[in-house]
Amino acid sequence: MRTAEYVRSPLFWVPSGYFTMALGYVMLTSVTAIMFKNLGMDNGTAAQYSSLLILAYTVKPLFAPFVEMYRTKKFFVLWAQVLIGAGFAGVALAMSLPGYMTLLMALFFGLSFIGATQDIASDGVYVTSLDARTQSLYCGLQSLSWNVGPIVASGGMVYLSGYLHTQVFGHDPKVFGPDWIASWRLIFLLVGAVVLVMAAWHARTMPDGARAAGTPGSMRDAGRILLDAFVTLFRKRGIWRMLAFAFLFRLSIGLLEKIGPFFMVDPASKGGLGLSNEMLGLVYGTYGLAAVLLGSLLGGWYVARRGLKATLFVLCCAVNIPNLTFLLMSMYLPSSLLLITAGVVIEKFFFGFGAVGFMIYLMQQLAPGKYTTTHYAFGTGVMGLCGLVTGVVSGHLQEWLGYVHYFVFVMVATIPSFLATWFAPFYHDDGVAAPDAPADGKAVPA
Repeated sequence: MRTAEYVRSPLFWVPSGYFTMALGYVMLTSVTAIMFKNLGMDNGTAAQYSSLLILAYTVKPLFAPFVEMYRTKKFFVLWAQVLIGAGFAGVALAMSLPGYMTLLMALFFGLSFIGATQDIASDGVYVTSLDARTQSLYCGLQSLSWNVGPIVASGGMVYLSGYLHTQVFGHDPKVFGPDWIASWRLIFLLVGAVVLVMAAWHARTMPDGARAAGTPGSMRDAGRILLDAFVTLFRKRGIWRMLAFAFLFRLSIGLLEKIGPFFMVDPASKGGLGLSNEMLGLVYGTYGLAAVLLGSLLGGWYVARRGLKATLFVLCCAVNIPNLTFLLMSMYLPSSLLLITAGVVIEKFFFGFGAVGFMIYLMQQLAPGKYTTTHYAFGTGVMGLCGLVTGVVSGHLQEWLGYVHYFVFVMVATIPSFLATWFAPFYHDDGVAAPDAPADGKAVPA
């Protein structure tokens, strides 16, 4: 086997490619919320600023056809990673300037669109460079690699920020304000360096990616395809109930996503648990995300055995009911790290278990048709819109209600999720044969 062929094996670029995608995404849309909180922002502003960075990932289906038109997909991946690495280094430098926050948000907002472009191009390399059998073979590795990104970002980088703040720079971990700038500057320099190293690695190992069938040849063609994709989407039977499901299924999770970590680090005087960044990184970003991974594996196995139609409402219960753990922790404010970890792990495990139903529903019921990939992207975009809206309002609501009443509100907000799931239509086969049908799907003679 020639060296070039060996180096370009999917094993050498699929894990690193999806890890890099996830690292940038989580740093921008989740870790920034913790950074803003550390820098002294109130919960409402921190959650709002961080959530606005989801916008680019929500609307990426709108500019995906245009990315397909030019150069190679690898070209866009490499340049996106170079710009993200340089951009994170720029963030670190900007934090030393007076009145840095406006420049910081401009950089983050630009980086979010570059990150969304990286996602489009990386998925394009994967889909067009590998045949269907190889795609299936590496699907599990792809998913696992993506999930390592949040563990490194929300776990490792948050932990390291706290360690640097207290052990290296000698600051009080319980005091939020400008003293946190020094540690977060190093974090963004480190992440920027990692992404630049990944860009250099992918320049050698990643294939160019083939031109997909039906790729537009001009701006006019891209606009026409995009318009046709919209029209055909809204002509689908039951589309409004499908879109309601896509928006509402994870409503309560959107309300928890930013506020959960804030609750962990806020002091007891503000109704929080008073954890340090190190403990937040371990409990929420490491053990919690490991529980999500385990739950996702078991949830996928459960759906494969029983079928989505028979299990979707159970999966909705798994996503929403364990949110009760945050209400209980806000009421009793446990000081035991074991109890806090158990509460987070329970909620995260069942979220992972149930959330697989969302993606499978989009694949099996919303996506099928002329524009399967585009319609699936629209569905995930609606999910992203839910995360954006809930994230923007969540911090302001929490400050108004306080943690206990806010978590009561989160439990009430599960009701629309149950209704949307109960009425979600099934017009396509969910992959499970009827009890009276043979495995090949042929009708049983009377």
